[in-house]
Amino acid sequence: MANHLKNEHSPYLQQHEDNPVDWYPWGEKAFKKARKENKPVFLSIGYSSCHWCHVMEHESFEDEKTAKILNENFISIKVDREERPDIDKHFQDVYRLMNGRPGGWPTSIFLTEDLKPFYSANYIPDEPKYGMMSFKALLEVITDKYKNEKETLVDEADKILRHLNPKEDKIQATKLDESIIGRVLDQANQLFDNKDGGFNKAPKFPQASTLDLLLDLYRLTGEKEALNMSILSLSSMARGGLYDRVEGGFCRYSTDNEWLVPHFEKMTYDNALLSEVYLKAYHVTNNDFYKDIAFETIDFMLEKMSKDKLFYSASDTDTEGEEGKYFVYSYDKVLKSFEKAGIPNKEHEKLAEALHITKEGNFEGKNIIRVDDPSSLDIPFYKEAIEALRKRREKRVYPFIDTKVLVSWNAMMIKSLFKAARTDSKYLKTAIKSLDRLLETMYINSQLFHSTLIGKEPKIQAFLEDYAFLGETLIEAYESTLDETYLITATKLANSAIEKYYVNGKWKFSRGEFETDADIYDSSYPSSVSTMISLLHSLSSLVDSVYKKFVFKTLEIYSYDVMRQPISTPKMSRMVIRYLKDDIIIKAKEEQLTLHITELDTITYPFTLIKNDTNNGFMLCNSNSCFGHEKDFESILKFLEKR
Repeated sequence: MANHLKNEHSPYLQQHEDNPVDWYPWGEKAFKKARKENKPVFLSIGYSSCHWCHVMEHESFEDEKTAKILNENFISIKVDREERPDIDKHFQDVYRLMNGRPGGWPTSIFLTEDLKPFYSANYIPDEPKYGMMSFKALLEVITDKYKNEKETLVDEADKILRHLNPKEDKIQATKLDESIIGRVLDQANQLFDNKDGGFNKAPKFPQASTLDLLLDLYRLTGEKEALNMSILSLSSMARGGLYDRVEGGFCRYSTDNEWLVPHFEKMTYDNALLSEVYLKAYHVTNNDFYKDIAFETIDFMLEKMSKDKLFYSASDTDTEGEEGKYFVYSYDKVLKSFEKAGIPNKEHEKLAEALHITKEGNFEGKNIIRVDDPSSLDIPFYKEAIEALRKRREKRVYPFIDTKVLVSWNAMMIKSLFKAARTDSKYLKTAIKSLDRLLETMYINSQLFHSTLIGKEPKIQAFLEDYAFLGETLIEAYESTLDETYLITATKLANSAIEKYYVNGKWKFSRGEFETDADIYDSSYPSSVSTMISLLHSLSSLVDSVYKKFVFKTLEIYSYDVMRQPISTPKMSRMVIRYLKDDIIIKAKEEQLTLHITELDTITYPFTLIKNDTNNGFMLCNSNSCFGHEKDFESILKFLEKR
């Protein structure tokens, strides 16, 4: 019997529509029932590609006995954290406050009928383990306490809510100066894994924005340490495991220090950000290896994760209830694939060894494809072997794809397409068509929306991150095409975001049902605050210097936290450096304009520096014409000074 999720747009909620648990979507219908029946609310927050969300569903939410306890004593609500990041953000703050550590998914929150939180957890096992009681036992304890000790629970919930919304502290501002560069390098070095790259210990996340910042610092300072940390990380991540060597694309994180065993979900934001970083590494090093990884990642996204020019949000870690089943190989079947591909038998064992394929396996008796040196694939029959393994996958069930379209994540991916187009023009038409399609679908009558399914009318209005990432992508589109329509739309979005979310230097993430503060810390992807001021900084050069005031005020408000721990805020740290570098200007005397160098390879307002692939020279172009023609960047600067 279907519950109340059958009409929901979210693929994650649809995954639970046949659970025996009488799930409700977040909304007044569920709240009203809880108040009427005087029952506590069980709130479960997750997302479709989350491995432990699936585990808890299979263990507990598909179990008739557990469902009976929930249905008799609770009102159960399911939330897709990608569809409603405002709800998720609020309750992640609740979890952090109650447990003294960051949360994760699934998030399990128990609330009063008035939606006051009194207990929180993440994954809860169906049997006592990991030092936890079973989910059924926990439900019985909470049921008893809610009937007999409700006042105590309500008092605790009120305390939590008071701590969640403290009175504003006096702002601690500090001087923004170039010492931030040294702090970034020192802190990155302290966290850096000198053996396998990356930062901290397992589980290891790619941390694309940190790598992006380090590459920029190398370009600014020539500091080899910044470059070495970046390229070791990028090379190690591409060996295989975190990076799928068969079909391309990156998984969300590695469970070990060597980037070998991931949770196998592939998120759009990771692949967007990492393809951009690999492209930057290519431009810094002139090593085609980094470009190849970027293009393979983009091509994977276009082939597997795109429809009607828009990008889906994620693919699952599990296939047919088994983690990684689609991605891994047995030794015997690999050799059969080699034989079928016509690879000589005498090469099979050496080839298997080069791809880290053994009888014992490197993941639960099976094999994840991996190489020792991804930058030098001097392996006989490598391409034939990869093609053979790709064909074997064609016989398998592909992991579930969450077909939800998110504005912020699509914007990241489209920005990477524009970046790729500067290296290979074949991506430009795709980038333009994708951006135009996104605007047509999600920006309706000057109202921006957050998420939808392709072919469905969007209902959930945008959050700060949607304005920020889409605006930044529109700037990238303008600089790539000189089409001023994109610049006009970016300006409109920035103005709307300021009106909706800006409050005296601070930014709100959401202002609707849940008013939540926007973070400055980069988590899975760059913070919405730093991305928004990146947009405003570009507009201050391209449109009106008034936007610079919002940039400065925001940096001032958060200056203490950024200067103290810049490695935790890599994109905000990048914005501090970008702001400080504004004193590097070139006067174009004849035009009476000031040109701001915002990137080392780009001049904006209203000129764009374009590489001429015919002779590797440069042209300086505005929306009307191109002029100047020099062999290198330094000559362009001299050319401008003469004018």
